This record gives sequence, structure tokens and C-alpha cells, in this order.
Amino acid sequence: MTGLLSGLEKLGLKNLESMDIFEEEKKKEAIEQANKQKVPEVHETDFLFDKTYECPVCDNKIKVRTMKAGKAKLLHTDLDLRPVYEHIEPLKYDAIICPECGYAALSRYFGGLTAGQIKAIKDTISKSYHKTEQNKETYTFEEAVERYKLCLANAIVKHAKASEKAYICLKGGWLQRAMAETLDKEASDYSTKRAQFKEQEREFLKNALDGFMAARQSENYPMCGMDESTVEYLIAVLAMEFEQYDISSRLISGILVSPSATSRMKDKARNVKEVLIAKIKEKNAG
Repeated sequence: MTGLLSGLEKLGLKNLESMDIFEEEKKKEAIEQANKQKVPEVHETDFLFDKTYECPVCDNKIKVRTMKAGKAKLLHTDLDLRPVYEHIEPLKYDAIICPECGYAALSRYFGGLTAGQIKAIKDTISKSYHKTEQNKETYTFEEAVERYKLCLANAIVKHAKASEKAYICLKGGWLQRAMAETLDKEASDYSTKRAQFKEQEREFLKNALDGFMAARQSENYPMCGMDESTVEYLIAVLAMEFEQYDISSRLISGILVSPSATSRMKDKARNVKEVLIAKIKEKNAG
């Protein structure tokens, strides 16, 4: 087959007759493809650093793996406000544990203990606690769940506010959901494990709902770093999950007419209202 440049021999340019018309473009494309394949591998440790705390119970210096602020990309937020990030699950790194005395709390609540709370922790937890190694590069989901349970035990012992215990349960539920999302769908035990995690998630979230409902009656805002509209929204979503539709409907309606609720929160409330209406219709139809 004659090339498009054939005939240039007459002009003394025979060596150009076999040139590839799009050779330059093909080279550029090959370079671009090669660069795409050179994307650096991302590791969980890339998002973490060591932060030092002082234990308020035994004064021990603690190094804790902590997520770097603004490092991870937020992918989306679940209906109940659980944030989902790319490449890392921050929930695994929110619990702080003293490996010496067993005191544990989420980062928001780690300090500021009263003398009575310190004594209660020493008498009830520290006396029986087996010292463990906590200084690891990363935590597994199983280790993270254990850390949350220790936080909850400490919160109960120190007579923490209902909101703090509810907050631990909320994040514990989110952690169970995250674990379920990482399961291998092709594994033979996928359905069994997923059901187990779902059951544990619901147990955590039911306690979170009960705790926030109690806190709403007795505590001031902000609560767990959330304003009133956010807490009301969260309770509404959790109540809907457990088919307490009257509570959910009342709180969502309150947010939609509240002068203090942000437009963003009202948009979220409208989304929940649509889901709520669908669930009520489905229940009535059944």
C-alpha cells in the first residue's frame, strides 16, 4: 500500500516517505499512559503522625497515632453524619489509651477529669488493668473496636455525661459499619460476618439514640461539638432507623422551621423527610 508521502523521492526527499504522520502524538500518549501507571502507592501510615498526651490519671506520657488534619479526602457523609474518607478510616484513631493505667477516652474527652473521676478510674480500672502495648504503626478494626469498648467502660466508671457515652456508642456503631464495608463479598462467610457487624452496629446506635435523647433533656449546647440543630437531626435519623417515626418526624419538622438551623442542615433534613415518608408508607402498606 502506497504511503501518503510517497512521491517525495522526485524532490530528493525519499528518506521522508516512510515517516509516521502521528508519531509525535503517539509518543505523547505513551508518556501519559506511563505516568498514569506510576501513581505512587498510598499507605495508611501516610495519613498518621504521633501525638503526645499526658494521662490525667497517672501522668504517664502517651504517644498516640493521630490522623493528620486535612490530609485525607472526604468522599461523602452518611445520612447519620458519619464521614467517609479515601484510603483511611479515621474512626480507628480517635480513642486514646494509657497503656500504664488503662484510662481511655475519645480525643475530645481525654483531659479535664475531676479528682473523684480519677479515683474511680484508679479503683475500678487501673487496679485490674493488664498493661498492653499501644504504640503501633496502625490499628486493625478489631483493635479499634476494643479501644472503643475500653473508652465506654471508662466513661461509665467516671460517671461521664450521657452525651459522652452516646458519642462513643455513635462512633462505635460507625466503626462496625466501616468493618462491614471492608469485607470481601466473594468470601464464603461474607453474609454471616456482615449480619454480625450489622447487629453490633445497631446495638451501638440504639444506645447512642438513648444517650442523646437523655442528654437532650439535661445538657446544654454545644454537645459533643455539635449545635442544637445537628443533635436534633442526628437523633431524628437514629430514631428513624429504629422505627420511632413520631420522634423523627417531630424533630425534622422542628429543624425545617428553626431560625437557627443553617440552610445546609435544612437541606439534610429535607432529604431525611423524604426517606421518612417512604418508610412510613412502606410500613403502613405492610
